[in-house]
Amino acid sequence: MSYLGVGVSPGNVPVYHGTNLKVIDRRVRVAELVLRCLICGLSVLAAVLVGTDTQIKEIFTIQKKARFTDMKALVFLVAANGITAAYSLVQGVRCVVGMVRGSVLFSKPLALAIFSGDQALAYLNVAAVGAAAQSAAFAKLGQTKLQWMVICNMYGKFCNQIGEGIAVSLLVSICMVGLSCISAFGLFRLYGSNKAKNNSGW
Repeated sequence: MSYLGVGVSPGNVPVYHGTNLKVIDRRVRVAELVLRCLICGLSVLAAVLVGTDTQIKEIFTIQKKARFTDMKALVFLVAANGITAAYSLVQGVRCVVGMVRGSVLFSKPLALAIFSGDQALAYLNVAAVGAAAQSAAFAKLGQTKLQWMVICNMYGKFCNQIGEGIAVSLLVSICMVGLSCISAFGLFRLYGSNKAKNNSGW
């Protein structure tokens, strides 16, 4: 008997152990649901930390307000976290409905769509975190050759909160990568199941 829950009887008649397959699917779905809920919460937290971050600094009697919209990379980060939160919420509801019904995912098109969506969101988050981290490094360290001044010396509170938002976004990216592995397993086990059926003569 394979891990897919497919066995072959002594008479070469395929026997499908649906119970084992459902147990595996239930465990995978629980892990998926936990990750999706975690990603949704962390994405909202990251978007709030970056999106609500402001600081006013008075320079020569002129007040200058720093906000996340001053850096396009931070706008991209907030948008990516918002999209990820909405996507994770929808997929989380799908997981809950599937667990309540006790159904097993056998649809290849649906599994492929979930896998593709998770992959796209994982790449999106990694790109957003990378861009935001690079911009934050320039704000923190400056760039003398390009005559870019160190912004964080003037907007310390603003930079600290942005750093927290980027750190949370990094956790989201890591979770999305893990989730992509789970959805990949959910997709490829269907093809493995069909391969086992074909090898059994079906």
